[in-house]
Amino acid sequence: MQDRPLDGVRVLDLTNVLAGPYCTYHLMLLGAEVIKIEVPGRGDLARRLGPDPELNRAKLGASFLAQNAGKKSVELDLKDDRGRATFAELVTHADVLVENFRAGVLDRIGFGWERLRTLNPALVYCAISGFGQHGPMSQAPAYDQIIQGLSGMMSITGTPDTVPLRVGFPVADSVGGLSAALAISAALAGRRHDGKGRFLDVSMLEASLSAMGWAVSNYLVSGVEPEPMGDQNATAAPSGTFDAADGPLNIAANRQEQYETLCRLVGRPDLITHPDFAEREARKKNRHALNAQLNEALRCRPAGEWERILQAAGVPAARILTVAEAVAADQVTGRGFLADLAFPPGTPRSAVDRAPGGTLRVSGNGILVDGEPLTPTAPPPGLGEHNAELPELLHRWRDAGRPGLAGVPDRRR
Repeated sequence: MQDRPLDGVRVLDLTNVLAGPYCTYHLMLLGAEVIKIEVPGRGDLARRLGPDPELNRAKLGASFLAQNAGKKSVELDLKDDRGRATFAELVTHADVLVENFRAGVLDRIGFGWERLRTLNPALVYCAISGFGQHGPMSQAPAYDQIIQGLSGMMSITGTPDTVPLRVGFPVADSVGGLSAALAISAALAGRRHDGKGRFLDVSMLEASLSAMGWAVSNYLVSGVEPEPMGDQNATAAPSGTFDAADGPLNIAANRQEQYETLCRLVGRPDLITHPDFAEREARKKNRHALNAQLNEALRCRPAGEWERILQAAGVPAARILTVAEAVAADQVTGRGFLADLAFPPGTPRSAVDRAPGGTLRVSGNGILVDGEPLTPTAPPPGLGEHNAELPELLHRWRDAGRPGLAGVPDRRR
């Protein structure tokens, strides 16, 4: 296994379900050692979430397996004196602590930021929550769908007839986790210069608004409130989903030369100079009429054939795939994005037998380091699988020295 950017970084993971585990999964892929601290007997709620009831009963739900490979699981009761003492010692030698409780929960059990930085002045503490650690909604419960609604995301997803619609995956959770991983990596980089820890307050709501990019900035800068446009692109035309002979085809001819090439290739060069379509702004204003003309021309060939023809000519175009088709695509598999792992101890035999090849397949993060994909270092852990290793782990962390000093020594495992 290649050296990874976060080799030697020690992470305490108190997170549940998706935003937090997704954050620490990225840290693990980048080389960090992640110790998942779980409630005895229960663990991460995601252990009981997923489409397979047998895996859920075994506390190995598919939702958990997807985001927790390569981590170690240790059960600690933070409401118990012994559990808190052990946790305090782990904090003393950790580089990063991540949690996604409701604001203030960790403080109420005796591990707020003041206590944490007393235990370890170099600690990077990241709190991920729906709304941030202060403000009128800081104590409100938040799930992905709640954030999607409050961010305005649902108000611009769909068409005028179908809005509001939820995005088809937990995008607010994912964006929150990515934002947290970015902030933690930045804090670790900064710590090498000054030796100081940081308290990172990540709001899923604000991270989602930031990720909405032009939809938000167009309103803030120009006062133009975005509207639902279905599969169309507000900034360009023709740009959206079109009709090939056998199904839909995405085309994004956002530049003038792309538009002109598209018109020639579909046999409609007359559209290049048509007064309703010749200029960018005219095309946006008359997009529905233009789309109708292009759809008529595109229906003569299947989507796959148009994809090859248009891409070869520099026009962005591609079929619309199902998830099953996407993960099987040569472009994805050829870069090592997916990893095959052994199932964790305790996995029901029937679940193993149903899996292709009897292995657990999980995704990476789309990053190659020196040409190599970042894949998990081990399967997802069973609940408390590493309890017995805790004394050895503490001993190793103590020997590695306190984190955070400028010129930190190499602590690679």
